[in-house]
Amino acid sequence: MSEPTEATEAAEATEAAVRAEKLDAGDELADLRARFVLDDVVYLDGNSLGALPVSVPGHLDDVVRRQWGSLRIRSWDESGWWTAPERIGDRIAPLVGAAAGQIVVGDSTSVNVFKALVGAVRLARLTDSGRDEIVVDATTFPTDGYMAESAARMTGCTLRPVTPARVRGALGGRTAAVLLNHVDYRTGRLHDLPSLTSAVHAAGAVAVWDLCHSAGALPVGLDEHGVDLAVGCTYKYLNGGPGSPAYLYVRRELQDRFDSPLPGWNSHAEPFGMRPDYEPAAGAPRGRVGTPDILSMLALEAALDVWDGVTIEAVRAKSLNLTDFFLECVGQYVAEGRVESLTPAAHEERGSQVALRCEDAGEVMRRLIERGVVGDFRRPDVLRFGFTPLYVGFGDVERAARVLGEVLAG
Repeated sequence: MSEPTEATEAAEATEAAVRAEKLDAGDELADLRARFVLDDVVYLDGNSLGALPVSVPGHLDDVVRRQWGSLRIRSWDESGWWTAPERIGDRIAPLVGAAAGQIVVGDSTSVNVFKALVGAVRLARLTDSGRDEIVVDATTFPTDGYMAESAARMTGCTLRPVTPARVRGALGGRTAAVLLNHVDYRTGRLHDLPSLTSAVHAAGAVAVWDLCHSAGALPVGLDEHGVDLAVGCTYKYLNGGPGSPAYLYVRRELQDRFDSPLPGWNSHAEPFGMRPDYEPAAGAPRGRVGTPDILSMLALEAALDVWDGVTIEAVRAKSLNLTDFFLECVGQYVAEGRVESLTPAAHEERGSQVALRCEDAGEVMRRLIERGVVGDFRRPDVLRFGFTPLYVGFGDVERAARVLGEVLAG
């Protein structure tokens, strides 16, 4: 094959740019970009930290100046601080396919993974005390692995790391709980939540899902697929801000049996009774621990306003179109063999990011950022690009791929 000429490259660039313009013109979600604080940078790192919604600064100003500054402690009642964990959980619920009353917001993802996993083992042992294995995704984000190891020590279980493809073969009569990621953080691979949950249940075990890289990007269907427990962060596709609180989902049918390893005064049935004996609250509040982190929690609540009138199905459709178009543009602009996509081509196996293996990936990402295209780098050789359909457009995608091609050629 002959090398492309400058004229050919220019024609391809023009063709892709024209196509991007047409796709943006037909984008039903395009107007949502105005709900965020953005500049002329192509921001493709929303899978690490979502952009700032315009509603957050003003709301936080009210929280700090009026609610905290003037009302002070009265705000626990008058401003609804006390009920924020459940109220905000109910706003997240439709985005992950859950009915109200099953999600509580608070603590970090790591803490919630620990609560969910130990709680899952305890649930499994209510019907079979001999279950003494925890199966965990061997390719998981490190914190899930660390927490799974700690949960195994606490419950006297053996930890069994396996790849998601081998989970079914690893299940058996000793399996108590299974911790899996809905979307792989490195590759963007979407795992089959419905069938894997069904397999876990068929083995008599409890399914725990980490939704950090799927909530707000694609349909999850927690209730529909009978997921037992789930956790997720809120600072990625939910745009809650750096360090915004995570959440814990406990399926309604399991709530009266969920035994958290971190009982706190906030999850007590009578939190202000100050009793020395612990009695768990009914429903989702038993997933609480200590005093809610009100400032970051209420920033998250304001951030969720961007979802008003938006369906997760429309977001998913645009996400797939964005990632398809990016891969097509990379194919046009990047010399053959220079990058390798780790993200599955099949829609049913793809989240909302594209991961490219690339020599000198760290240096390449540094140069991309210098030229106004922000993604991120994962050691040793992965370029990650996250596509948040609420504010990323097709023109952004074309520009990102074109600049990537120029950087790699330079």
